[in-house]
Amino acid sequence: MKPLLLVLCVAFAFSGLSAQTPAWQPSAQHTQVSIWPGVVPDAQPIAGPEYAEAVTGAKDLVAGRPWVAVERVSRPTMTVYLPKGKNAGVAMVVFPGGGYSILAIDLEGTEVCDWLTSRGMTCVLLKYRVPDSGPAYHDDCRCNIHPKVPAALEDAQRTVGLVRFHAAEWHIDPHKIGVLGFSAGGHLVANISTHFAQRAYAPVDAADKVSCRPDFAVAIYPGHMLENTKKEFELNPEIPVSARTPPTFLLQAENDNVDGVKQSLVYYVALKNAGVPVEMHLYAQGGHAFGLRRTKLPITGWPQLVETWLGTIGMISE
Repeated sequence: MKPLLLVLCVAFAFSGLSAQTPAWQPSAQHTQVSIWPGVVPDAQPIAGPEYAEAVTGAKDLVAGRPWVAVERVSRPTMTVYLPKGKNAGVAMVVFPGGGYSILAIDLEGTEVCDWLTSRGMTCVLLKYRVPDSGPAYHDDCRCNIHPKVPAALEDAQRTVGLVRFHAAEWHIDPHKIGVLGFSAGGHLVANISTHFAQRAYAPVDAADKVSCRPDFAVAIYPGHMLENTKKEFELNPEIPVSARTPPTFLLQAENDNVDGVKQSLVYYVALKNAGVPVEMHLYAQGGHAFGLRRTKLPITGWPQLVETWLGTIGMISE
């Protein structure tokens, strides 16, 4: 899987990006907070200021508009976006994509929260660690590098646990907490959906004693589902689907040339075989990394499909 960074033609040396700015901040009415109370587990040392977190504005367009990348996240945070209007009691933790190299923080992050909150749901945007916090494509070897420590999974588990720990305070039903992710973030959705029985890190406080299992999962054009396999059509064994994997929604375009449609297909088959409720939507056109930005292509109307599905599984009122 090549990173979203490359797919959208954001090559640092050649693409004409705007100047980098300091660490990403949400809009004025929202506050991001560190998900770890002290030292980040398995933290990697920062060599110097040139390796600090930065925001890069890209000139290439998605649906006629630029998008924003966050690079070199070493201090993961979450930003809570409260529902607008009637509170449905549902929370969604959102994982932006970016090939585990960067985070498409608006295209697959804040814009998702704008949609969810407009439908009465709480959105929790996770700025997880990158790069190399999950399997990532590297140009030098033209291969996927698997990190020794699953830092992104650690951040995801911690965040879902925090949301459940604070459910009463945030007016969330603790049994209606889901995850939604794109591309590498879609892989992270599958990863936490199959790795929740035990934390990937040593527990640090009471929030790590509650379950980090999502109650439902939405994976949009997920990647890394075909790695580490010996057969042509086989699910990545590091995604060990079981009957306890949460109900899942999958969406992908058949002409996705970054994370091919087989990524969703093998996951769908594994979920069905395990008896997990799953709904999948495939479209002929759409490519990769379209986020929520509406175009003439029917696939970009997918948020309405998710809302309908959430009603069918009892998360929101139909």
